[in-house]
Amino acid sequence: MVVDFKLDDVLRLKKPHPCGNYVWIVVRIGADIGIRCQKCGRRVLVPRSQLERRVKEIKHREVPATSSDGSAGRISG
Repeated sequence: MVVDFKLDDVLRLKKPHPCGNYVWIVVRIGADIGIRCQKCGRRVLVPRSQLERRVKEIKHREVPATSSDGSAGRISG
């Protein structure tokens, strides 16, 4: 089964990091997936196939809704 990882997804892994945390954020997508520990900030590159087996739950981050003028995410000035 192929898991569709996206940037800023929150992952709960089956086993804890040595700091005791189970929750990670996806910071890089590719053949290797970059994840960052929510508790200690450690960044790790994990092969996609290995991460797919270790993930227990994926919580997709909400994409900010666009405002009525369509300017969401743009910096004015």
